Amino acid sequence: MIILGIDPGTATSGYGIIEKKSSLVCLEYGLIKTEKTLSDAKRLKKIDEELEKIFKSHSPDVLAVEKIYFSKNVKTAMTVSQVKGIVMLKAAKNEIPVYEFTPSQIKATVAGHGKAKKMQVQKMIKAELNLKERPRPNDVADALGAAICGAQKIKRDSITSSES
Repeated sequence: MIILGIDPGTATSGYGIIEKKSSLVCLEYGLIKTEKTLSDAKRLKKIDEELEKIFKSHSPDVLAVEKIYFSKNVKTAMTVSQVKGIVMLKAAKNEIPVYEFTPSQIKATVAGHGKAKKMQVQKMIKAELNLKERPRPNDVADALGAAICGAQKIKRDSITSSES
């Protein structure tokens, strides 16, 4: 089972692709970057094109995306929501389920509590995925954390359905 985790953003969107076998294996991670000088429409187009490449090269079975949470900057929330819309539409077009997780859910799953510091989360992701170094920047770590949450959700769902 291949799980694509996304931390949506306009300037940078983090992504992480893991495979769920007997353990979790990291296949790839990185950033989708757009230039500030581009119009919003061209930034969204670039994000869509990069996502298309990721979907074609890895054929994910599940998408795990970080829920957008902003309390102050409405403009940023609007543009990030547009990116999230593209991500979710890409999943729908590929007929794969989407799981959404709040930042505190990701931290709790990865590090054991919802108020864990970024460094602690990165260290736990490094250990969980047997990476050589901590995943950075934060967008990448958040995307890998979302993917790990997706793997845990699938595990819980399969346990629940087998108990029925």
